[in-house]
Amino acid sequence: MSAPSSICAARARSRRGARARARVARVPPRERRAPPVRAGRVGRGHRAPPRRPVPARRRGRRGELRRALALIADEGSGPLVLHGASGRDRTGVLAALVLLLLGVDEDTVVDDFTRTGPARDRTPAARHAAQAAAAIPRATPPGRAPAQAMRLFLAALAQRHGSVRAYAAERLGADNALVARLRHALLERPVDTLCFRRADAADVPVLVRLRDEAARWQIGRGIAQWKPGELGEDHFRARLEDSEVWIATLGPEGPVAGAFELWWEDLAAWGPQPPVAGYVHRLMTDRQVAPAGTGRRMLAHAERRILAAGRTLCRLDCRANNPRLRAFYASAGYQVRGEHPFRDGGPAGRFAATLLERRLTSDVVAPPALAGTPLEATAATATP
Repeated sequence: MSAPSSICAARARSRRGARARARVARVPPRERRAPPVRAGRVGRGHRAPPRRPVPARRRGRRGELRRALALIADEGSGPLVLHGASGRDRTGVLAALVLLLLGVDEDTVVDDFTRTGPARDRTPAARHAAQAAAAIPRATPPGRAPAQAMRLFLAALAQRHGSVRAYAAERLGADNALVARLRHALLERPVDTLCFRRADAADVPVLVRLRDEAARWQIGRGIAQWKPGELGEDHFRARLEDSEVWIATLGPEGPVAGAFELWWEDLAAWGPQPPVAGYVHRLMTDRQVAPAGTGRRMLAHAERRILAAGRTLCRLDCRANNPRLRAFYASAGYQVRGEHPFRDGGPAGRFAATLLERRLTSDVVAPPALAGTPLEATAATATP
């Protein structure tokens, strides 16, 4: 049967001529029996039984939490109102996650959670009036939002996953880029939390990723400078041994925003030189994480390190056919000191390079900040 059949039972007309209401019962079509399916084989003439969807309550709310975090992090989606039926369950968990990912301390998060009860007590009449006007049945008054409930939740989260950041990354898929977008969208001055630390062996994969992503970004904009895959882990391990490699993060334990190498000699580009300069290489930023001005501030940190080592010149080079990067360095106070027509770029081959230099003095460069501590904001510029 291709369509449901209808069986109608109707009373006959009454003596007064009134037609009685008909009762209609829908009978579903006869289900076809599918041929038997042998285990492990579904071929011609065999049809697998339909897979029943897994109820949402089994899948949990992780997908909903991930979508909510992404929506909050989207600058174009605001202003937003976060609410729920009681404000203490899913709403309370989501609000706590957002605050903790922003770096708010646990005591403040718990205090924010407990404010749900007093807020509801102030407006019961207005709430019930609005429900009545909208023909919404009055819900059972929810319980309070005790501080102990949130503390137990956070303690269990830390016990199972180590930290809120680990839970968000492993269970919700909230990676560093999403957390950075949250901070950028909701914090008033996210660029003030840029911190610096020396890289170690554990950072080598991150350095390779930063370099390859920067190369792809350049290629996508027609900039002939780097290529993905040119420098692997061996290069960065070698630089950890003979030079300094610095990592910039958003906050002391935040996501990586960028990195750079600081050499104390550069024979390939500058030849033999007296020990009066430091040489900056591979100034790289993560464009999904780094706030505006990260490139300039990493360069300033390199200059402070050079001054601290008793040297007064910061030198670097870039491809001669990259006018955008040359303009960036010129705006930072660097002057052209020559051209190297056959610069040996290692895996990148030979290319024409522009040599740039800046003389450093204590009244021009800000005093050095301790590694791992926030660096106060300077003038924000486009990240190179």
